[in-house]
Order: sequence, then C-alpha cells, then structure tokens
Amino acid sequence: MSRLAQALSMSEFVVTSELIPPKGVDLEPLFEKAEALNQVVTAFNLTESHTAKMSMDPVAVGHLLLDRGVEPIVQMTSRDKNRIAIQASILGAAALGISNIVIMGGDPPQNGDHPDAKGVFDLYSPQVLDAASALNGGADYMGNPLKGAPAMNIGAVVNPGASDPSAEIENLHRKIEAGASFFQSQAVYDVDALASFLNKADTDVAILAGIIPIKSVRMARFMNDKVPGIDIPETLIAEIEAAGDDPERLAETSIDIAARIIRQIRPLVKGVHIMAIGWEDKIPAIIQRALD
Repeated sequence: MSRLAQALSMSEFVVTSELIPPKGVDLEPLFEKAEALNQVVTAFNLTESHTAKMSMDPVAVGHLLLDRGVEPIVQMTSRDKNRIAIQASILGAAALGISNIVIMGGDPPQNGDHPDAKGVFDLYSPQVLDAASALNGGADYMGNPLKGAPAMNIGAVVNPGASDPSAEIENLHRKIEAGASFFQSQAVYDVDALASFLNKADTDVAILAGIIPIKSVRMARFMNDKVPGIDIPETLIAEIEAAGDDPERLAETSIDIAARIIRQIRPLVKGVHIMAIGWEDKIPAIIQRALD
C-alpha cells in the first residue's frame, strides 16, 4: 500500500500538492521543492503537460522522485493518449514502482503551446477509470488477461463549483463506480457552497479540497472570469486589495486566507490539495497556520 493510500485510510488530515515537470531535462528545481516539502506533504501530483504545454513525462519524474524518498501521484489525461497508450503508461508506471495515479481529461491542446496538436480523448474519464480498475483486476480494457497485475491507488477530479452541480455529482458517482478511491477538487473559496455540494453528493470516498493561494487581485479576477468552477468572493478579493503592493504583506494575507479556508473546511473533507503555482515555499506556513 502506498503512503498516500495508507494516509487516506487513517484518521489523519491528508495534504497533497502539485509539481510541474519541466520543459526540458533540468529537474533540480523540482527536486528541491519536493525535498523541501516532503515532511509536510504526503504526496505530490506530477502534472501531464500542464495547461497543454509540453513537458517531461510525469511517469519518468515520478520514478526519480521515488528514488529520493518522495511519494508521487502521476496524472493520466485522456487528451494525449488513446486507450492502448493510456493502459501501457499505467503498466509502465507500476513497473517503475509508482502506485498512485489520478485520472482527468486534460486541457484542450489549442490552449497550450502546440495549438495545432490534435486532442485524442479516445475515452472519457470514467472510461479511463474503468480501464485502470480492469488492470488492477488482472485484465486490460477489453478483458484480455495480464501477466501480472498492478495495484494502483486510483484517483479522479471533481469540481464542487460546477455550473451544474447535479450533473457534477452524477459524474462523481460514475467515477466512484468506475473505481476512483479518492478525489482532488478544483480550488475552493466558498465554504458554504462546498458543504452544500458534499451534502448532496453523499459519499464516503475521500475528497481532498483544492486550495490555490490568491497572489493578487488580478489573479483573482482572472480565475473568476476564465476558470470554470472557481468563484472567489468579493470579500476575499478586498482583503488581497487591502494588502497593497508590498510583497511580504501580500504573501502574509494570502497565506492567512488559505489557512483560514482550510480550517473551515477541515471538518468536511479528508484533506486538501494545495496548488501553489510558484509559491511552493509558502506551503509550510499555510499548513502550520491551518492545522495548529
């Protein structure tokens, strides 16, 4: 059982975070972040060409992190691979010692740095989960037997702020039926809205609520306008605006807001998934203030 799977099965509050593999082969900055946070973060998502911008394969990065005593969660998207390639990648990850994966669709290629690339999307996320679960059971997606089965801890994503909560809850349960054993969510800023969503979802499967520190008013406005499912209340934006332009004061305000949200949602979820987006050095302070 992976370190993450053990943590999810116990009473502890779980913290995961996210690292973005490089566009290139220089992994030292990623290694430094992972090793600096390894005592406060249970496991790290490794994104698969985040925002459709080509980067190193997360399976390779995950294997190298394991060599350094760091627990990886490898993202698997349906954007770039058909059902054959996705299953091959899962088996390859298992052979390299990786035991945590999280399944998602992925950002459209036209939004990235290769806009003429063709998105594959051969399978929808629940179907990819079906394929991963089948591999765990000793067969491929078509029922052909394997010579040795993996034992993957399979996760998925959920958006509590989706414009159609009923459809999102239906999709959540579809993913659970397909084999998802934990979920990481889109960033949460409205605690009451999250509580309402979870009450309607009515599931015991572990959910790690997404946390993105607000770096600036401009960032907050951008996310409200451009990122589906994110709704940062005006009261929080006003707090960030009141911090002014001083970087230290702004960072302190952002850390306080993130920690406060975690304290408020702690009774509702199994843990949090912190997407610091360049502010990884702020994660220890966020966790300390939230959990002390």
